[in-house]
Amino acid sequence: MTSLGEDLLPSTRRALLHRIAVAQRDGRAPSLVAAVGRQGRKVWSGARTCVDGHAPDADTQYRIGSITKTFTAVLVLRLRDEGLIDLDDPLEKHLPGTGVGGATVRQLLCHSAGLGAETPAPWWERTPGSLRPEIADVLGDRPQMHRAGHRHHYSNPGYTLLGSLVEAVRGVSWDEALRREILEPLGMHRTTSAPVAPHAGGWAVHPWADVMLSEPAEDLGIMAPAGQLWSTAEDLLRFAAFLTEGDDRVLVASSVREMRTPAVPVEAGGSGYGLGLQLVGGEGRVLFGHSGSLPGFVAGLWVCEEEGVAAVALANVTSGLPAATVAAELLGIVVEAEPRIPEPWRPLPEVDDELLALTGVWHWGTSTFTLSLTGGRGLQLTPLGGKGRGAAFTYRSDGTWTGQNDYYAGETLRVVRKDDGSVDHLDLGSFVFTREPYEVGAAVPGGVDAEGWRGLGG
Repeated sequence: MTSLGEDLLPSTRRALLHRIAVAQRDGRAPSLVAAVGRQGRKVWSGARTCVDGHAPDADTQYRIGSITKTFTAVLVLRLRDEGLIDLDDPLEKHLPGTGVGGATVRQLLCHSAGLGAETPAPWWERTPGSLRPEIADVLGDRPQMHRAGHRHHYSNPGYTLLGSLVEAVRGVSWDEALRREILEPLGMHRTTSAPVAPHAGGWAVHPWADVMLSEPAEDLGIMAPAGQLWSTAEDLLRFAAFLTEGDDRVLVASSVREMRTPAVPVEAGGSGYGLGLQLVGGEGRVLFGHSGSLPGFVAGLWVCEEEGVAAVALANVTSGLPAATVAAELLGIVVEAEPRIPEPWRPLPEVDDELLALTGVWHWGTSTFTLSLTGGRGLQLTPLGGKGRGAAFTYRSDGTWTGQNDYYAGETLRVVRKDDGSVDHLDLGSFVFTREPYEVGAAVPGGVDAEGWRGLGG
């Protein structure tokens, strides 16, 4: 019932199998399939089932619920990259008459548009989409429960609107755009809108008795972009590799990085959210991915970019088995047992003496930093002692650098020179960095006391 990848140690493979065995037993799931990828390829998969002699595998379809949202987000980012939309466009610009006011595409992607979490009754996940044929049927009489842009509030109808946006701009169905623009280029031939054998059936398990009830597998209609898809552990590992590295046929690396960048504050204790991706931290790692559920199914997909490891867990039970937690724990087992071997240190291919002269110690007021060279004429600012604001900077053709992260993201770093061409100071978003703390003669804002540094009796 288990396919063992030769790249993992036997002890790691056994730990992975033990974890899913416990999860299937304690979660009382009819079946559970899981897989782990490393450096973009599958290195382990396993399954547990209540049926003797017959187990699903990494090619068996399960419904993945809200992991579908990440696929929809990729379609929207493709429209942006092609110049057909802007993420800060109000939805009404491209899809008029929705009644969601000035809510933007970006706000819909990161669940900050203020829309309700669910559709009006009946429960959309367990009833046919034909009951909600129009956008108005999905949004109801009060589509916005909060002011757009003021809080994170997860919204299934929001992703319905994004799917309709894709259809309006592309002129084809969401399903056709998905197949043509994502699934076929990535070779995800076992990811579909309707189940294709072999696939699992969805089940509910009684909370107080070990008995099961079959769950309906409804076509969600217009709600499909929020949770329709069926997929396999193998296909989802392919998707995880794409979300890590990008693929020029689908979405470039810079755009997938944008997807996994926190886009909105969340409620206390909650996880972060980017553009169609959930972000969680813990155990010294940051994971991105998504959880999913529909009646009869639970799913989890997580990726640790730093370690190059991804994990998937899929089960056919309505509740009781925390698939997203299991996937994160499988990832953690591999990372802790077999941490990534770092690449060898190598010197830069070439060095510019003028850039090299900028490296070393700099001071912002009395705070001390180091400036070092990185590849592609980049710079890295690091607080000495670990306290302070650091950042990576990329070089621009005009001779300046742009901050890439944290406080200095988007800020400009420039070298300010004296009349004789020597360096006076570094200007970083108006902050002056000098070679000495409050260096005499440098252009320190407010000037430097002519009496200089002094002791208690000075």
